[in-house]
Amino acid sequence: MKLKKVLSLTLVSVMMLFSLTACGKSNEEGKNNADTPVATTETADAEVVLQVGFENNMTEPFSQGVQKWADLLAEQSNGTMKIDLYPDSQLGGKPALIDSMLLGENVCTLADGAFYADYGVPDFGIVFGPFLFDTWDECWTLIESDWYKEQTKLLEDKGLKLIASNWKYGERHTLTVDPVNTVDDLKGMKIRVPSNQIQSLGFDTMGAASVGMDLGDVYQALQTKTIDGAENPLATLYGRKLHEVAKNLILDGHVKNFTTLVCSEDWFNGLTEEQQELLVSTAKEAGLYNNEIQEIADKDYLDKMKEEGVTVVEPSEEVIAAFKEKVKPFYEMEDTFGWTPGLYDTVKAAMTK
Repeated sequence: MKLKKVLSLTLVSVMMLFSLTACGKSNEEGKNNADTPVATTETADAEVVLQVGFENNMTEPFSQGVQKWADLLAEQSNGTMKIDLYPDSQLGGKPALIDSMLLGENVCTLADGAFYADYGVPDFGIVFGPFLFDTWDECWTLIESDWYKEQTKLLEDKGLKLIASNWKYGERHTLTVDPVNTVDDLKGMKIRVPSNQIQSLGFDTMGAASVGMDLGDVYQALQTKTIDGAENPLATLYGRKLHEVAKNLILDGHVKNFTTLVCSEDWFNGLTEEQQELLVSTAKEAGLYNNEIQEIADKDYLDKMKEEGVTVVEPSEEVIAAFKEKVKPFYEMEDTFGWTPGLYDTVKAAMTK
């Protein structure tokens, strides 16, 4: 089935579910009806409810993956466990959601090592470093390594529980108002990144001036030239329509972005062992589904962007080699990030075993 049909069928299903759950509820003082989930499964008697909030809109592949997770959990728990979806930052941005988790609330979001570094597990941040991975297989090897298990345990000690780490969010590319053909063209450009130290300093190392900003503010910032560009996987760049106001894309793939689903450690520990196992196993199963549709979507989004006037640069091996050379100082900033000495070599070894 072609992606358009997949997206169309998924969106129709989502809208039908929304109509059922939203019926009879009204907006409260301009809150965008954040108290009403976009999609739920009919589990009125559910013993466990998890609210999953995220920045993406429901047309993006990641959102379809989370919907799949909701369906799997409801089915395999016989309706005793339920996931409510809140796309488009309805529950707030990622930092606000993580803060809620630390208070033990029943919320979940997607997050990455760069955020976990800011929440007290500094070594985790390296997984979001620029040009760390050469292949996706290296990512999947790393998440099964002893090193990764140690990091997840440290994160649990900080109050955050990783439910699954096998979700492909996509290769992150750079979309700009003015053309970028080489790493040198980034010099002085104001590039939006998520608000964390790892990604900010990663782009600064490339010569750009990183700007931390909520994803929902990026379109207007590009339109008014407050910033010169933004980076994200193609699904997010297209889903947010950023290509309408920035017409140059370089497929630099500076981060192979595998993402994780994270919730409150205290909330997770309040579940029975069976409920914990169901939550984790269905999240991992949905991750495999997500990865399949992400691969299909990337080509489709790229074709659409070209059709809609975006100039796409597919950099040569020499150009990518220059990017990698440029970011080498990033991995020497151990003191800045509070990394364990020799972390880069440790992680490179763990991802190739």
